[in-house]
Amino acid sequence: MASKAVKTVAKAVSEFQYPWREKLVKHKDELAKGAWGYWNLGAWTPLHISGRRRARLRKEVLLAGEDWPYDPERKEMRTKMKGHKCDRISAEKREKTAKLMQKMPQMLQAYKKRRWEKKMKEEDKRIKD
Repeated sequence: MASKAVKTVAKAVSEFQYPWREKLVKHKDELAKGAWGYWNLGAWTPLHISGRRRARLRKEVLLAGEDWPYDPERKEMRTKMKGHKCDRISAEKREKTAKLMQKMPQMLQAYKKRRWEKKMKEEDKRIKD
């Protein structure tokens, strides 16, 4: 008899301590359908548990240290910066110009070499004719 009384007291304490367990079992199917509602046969169906009660239940579960798997997936953060496009483009142009200016001596040397070779070919043509 005493062990039965201890079990009932333990059960009462655990239920008082974790009342969200019953609610979680009761609304498990509903919570799995989405955070706000779901489409059912082409019609939007809101959840039967209100957003306020859902949030309170979520908070109780998280405070107890349990996992809450019913949150919707988060979207990836935007990588595009805010501001004017012309400012971004001008900054990119400045960077590109700086890189090209570092390559400039080699580019000039290659240009002079090509020009010299073209001049030599023209002279050879004139001499042959």
